Amino acid sequence: MRLRALLLLATILTLVLTGCRSNPIYNINNEPIATSTHRYSLQDVRGAILRAGTGLGWRMKSLQPGLIIGTLYLRDHMAEVEIPYDRDSYSIKYRDSNNLDYDGANIHRNYNGWVQRLQGAINAQLSSL
Repeated sequence: MRLRALLLLATILTLVLTGCRSNPIYNINNEPIATSTHRYSLQDVRGAILRAGTGLGWRMKSLQPGLIIGTLYLRDHMAEVEIPYDRDSYSIKYRDSNNLDYDGANIHRNYNGWVQRLQGAINAQLSSL
């Protein structure tokens, strides 16, 4: 009886701790670009996104006009996002990860914070165009 209670307690504790570390994945879809001017190009948007990501430690790679891949390495974790963009909006979408417990819908909660900080940095860079 005592062993059964300990096993039940251990199972509940494991579920609670696992649930606390994992959240639904956070994607940004078609975030409007807000700038102080209308005189900016697609290259200006590209530059703003690259500066924002690089400034936060992301490795940014422009694959083609309108698409950047950002990869963040922290300790033994890796997060990779794709950032499609045009003159009107941009998105940040999950692409891949390593050691972040991604299960197809949920991911380690730190990932969402990293993406939210990237979003804020991109918005700050874009607003200065």
